[in-house]
Amino acid sequence: MNNWINPNLERKLRRFTIPNLMQYIVIGQGIVFALLYIWPSIGYRLYAMISLNRTAILHGQIWRLITFVFCPPASSPLFILFALYFYYFIGQSLERQWGTLRFNLFYWIGMLGAIIAAMITGSADNSYLNLSLFFAFAALWPENQVLLFMIIPVKMKYLALFDALLFLWRFIVGTFSTKITIILCLVNVFLFVGGDLSNTIRN
Repeated sequence: MNNWINPNLERKLRRFTIPNLMQYIVIGQGIVFALLYIWPSIGYRLYAMISLNRTAILHGQIWRLITFVFCPPASSPLFILFALYFYYFIGQSLERQWGTLRFNLFYWIGMLGAIIAAMITGSADNSYLNLSLFFAFAALWPENQVLLFMIIPVKMKYLALFDALLFLWRFIVGTFSTKITIILCLVNVFLFVGGDLSNTIRN
């Protein structure tokens, strides 16, 4: 994928990019989660209005094609802080490594995969899209260590392997909707870091 993003194309597309994209996504997810936790009646109504749903989209609610990325993961208030920080850290690291255009393309392709999955199956979310960031980070920096539960140092390649096995299990036992969503939301990983990921697995 990176081979055809030459300097001329990058100059033409740069005006359409969003610097610090992950920062805005994390802030949006944080706001929605805060409403869900503090003001549930408003929060759940907002969540229902921005989630990715084929029927609603076909009835003209096209904003859902973008706003679904602001749906936060279902978790406790303590975990959401770690999750959002992790998303931000990974997103910023990938953007510094690739540049704004390449990171935007990576995320947009993942969004497109989730949208196509929703149009095929009826609905989808951004959970596998967000995990695609994790796989990309692990492919580029497999030896990087993180503190699991803020205590246990674990290398990214081992966490990625665990997630890959979990994805495989979900793919095997999951519904048709789950299978389609997993495949389409990970297309960006194979396009951008498929070679790096294969080398990490072989090693």
